[in-house]
Amino acid sequence: MATTFQTVFSQFKENPVNWALAAVLAYVIRSYAQSSKPSVIAAKHPDVIVFKNYTPKSLLPFDGTGDDGRVLMGVNGSVYDVTRGRNFYGPGGPYANFAGHDASRGLAKNSFDAEMITDPSLPIDKLEDLAPDEWESLREWEQHFAAKYLLVGKLVENE
Repeated sequence: MATTFQTVFSQFKENPVNWALAAVLAYVIRSYAQSSKPSVIAAKHPDVIVFKNYTPKSLLPFDGTGDDGRVLMGVNGSVYDVTRGRNFYGPGGPYANFAGHDASRGLAKNSFDAEMITDPSLPIDKLEDLAPDEWESLREWEQHFAAKYLLVGKLVENE
């Protein structure tokens, strides 16, 4: 038995690659043994967002300028939290006029002009005058928002 061990050891010490592998293994074992960091890092859970009803007036503060910086947008009766896309929908973004509003008409017509936004004190725009291609455009936008952003509520009439 001792002869077999001596043979293996002599072959091991003659090959420089074995020495390199032994050094790497020793380093890994030493690093692992001296590590004071926990091996598991606690996950940070997202804040809880409650699904709720928003009126056009209650949606207004969520234009990205508030203390929390949240940006909400109404799209065809649904309300989406588009805060993570604030470069587009937040202050200074190309679609900033939609933030805190029902953006349905503007999205349907592919127009980002301010006159596409319905006054929040008026009833919700029923979009009855939209052409079939505009309805299709609105549905495509709705699918985009549903796939990319968190649905946080439903748009309902002012009380």
